[in-house]
Amino acid sequence: MSNRYETPLCKRYASERMQYIFSDDMKFSTWRRLWIALAESEQQLGLPITDEQIAEMRANIDNIDYARAAQHEREVRHDVMAHVHTFGEVCPTARPIIHLGATSCYVGDNTDIIQMKQGLEQIKRLLVTAIKATAEFAEKYKDLPTLAYTHFQAAQPTTVGKRATLWLNDLLMDLDMLDFQLSRLKLLGCKGTTGTGASFLELFGGDAEKVTALEKLIAGKMGFESCCAVSGQTYSRKVDFNVLSVLSAIAQSAHKFSNDIRLLSHLKEVDEPFEKGQIGSSAMPYKRNPMRSERIASLSRYVMSTLVSPEFTAACQWFERTLDDSANRRLAIPESFLSIDAILSLYINIISGMKVYPEMIKRHLGDELPFMASENILMYCVSHKGKDRQTLHEAIRRHAVAAAEQVKLYGRSNDLLDRILADDSFGLTREELDALLDPTAFTGLAKQQVELFLSEEVQPVLDANAAFIGADVTITV
Repeated sequence: MSNRYETPLCKRYASERMQYIFSDDMKFSTWRRLWIALAESEQQLGLPITDEQIAEMRANIDNIDYARAAQHEREVRHDVMAHVHTFGEVCPTARPIIHLGATSCYVGDNTDIIQMKQGLEQIKRLLVTAIKATAEFAEKYKDLPTLAYTHFQAAQPTTVGKRATLWLNDLLMDLDMLDFQLSRLKLLGCKGTTGTGASFLELFGGDAEKVTALEKLIAGKMGFESCCAVSGQTYSRKVDFNVLSVLSAIAQSAHKFSNDIRLLSHLKEVDEPFEKGQIGSSAMPYKRNPMRSERIASLSRYVMSTLVSPEFTAACQWFERTLDDSANRRLAIPESFLSIDAILSLYINIISGMKVYPEMIKRHLGDELPFMASENILMYCVSHKGKDRQTLHEAIRRHAVAAAEQVKLYGRSNDLLDRILADDSFGLTREELDALLDPTAFTGLAKQQVELFLSEEVQPVLDANAAFIGADVTITV
């Protein structure tokens, strides 16, 4: 226990990998790697920086004295300069050239981009794994008829697998968005105080080609193809909005999925994974609440609502730089990534371990199928038994009203079929009626749609992203 607030995202929900990506160790060691990349590149382009200085910096990448950095920050009220001083104290030879020509955003913004890139790559592993697990679920239940709903009112039947393709299609759209934004991420580079590169132009004696080459060298050393073409002191904050829009989209898909699972749990057609010894309610021992689906919904709302922050941040920037973005971004960006990490882990856990109850599904379908089958019964009797359509239409109407009354007023079973079978005007046998009530006859192309969608849309995506399948998922609570 602690006497200080700690975010539940780290204590309860997010993976160790995502926590590391947005950790202090990752952040400040990346600052140091960026300072090394800057020094190496400046040396390559002719500045008097020695191999000894670079080696000293490289030997101290992870040697971060956080207490000393905090002491410096209390004095200078500037986090970057606090870490420049802290790094310089363990690198006395390199101290004169650390951060040479750079502004704070050189380490701050470039590290943010690096963290978001790694965060998106981790999210992609989870997303592709979720796509594969959902595809397997859809394939397994592609021909299991189930009652479909519009407005949560009984509608024409579908199959359990076809319903899963709706979840799956949303995830595929999310992956498209993620891949696009991941492909567009660029480093800020080293453009100086107002984005003009003036300080570096001075360092290189007015040689503009070296200033341009400097950014290309740094980008390559940090694993990027290029830097922003233009910027102020910071990269455009629309980049943050675009990245968090991907996370919001995933949250929307997961929330819809979780809603469906919660409703199906209420209908007793599915159960999400339930651990041995798990307690569903402190008051009602028999309960099996869909708590993981509820957690998805809860965290998803947080991510979707957080998207407002980068919207306003991008809109409210002044000219080449303003600092009202800093505190907001320290919260909105990491917490959105940590939340989506938890959400997709839960999604994978649920879809991979969800228990389906075919008999309960059959029962609900059977409750409504007599009403849905009335048109088929009518047409069969007209075409195969020479009956009068109008006469039978009126008979079905009367029987349907009477059967519905028994269900709604007295809670009895739907006896419409028994009424029709007992009505000699239809002339139906039990065998004929059973054939007309085959549930698969009411699901249209559901099975074929699942097969086509999985083979033509999903499998090519899984094949192209095979390296991302198999994310390690651990649910702690």
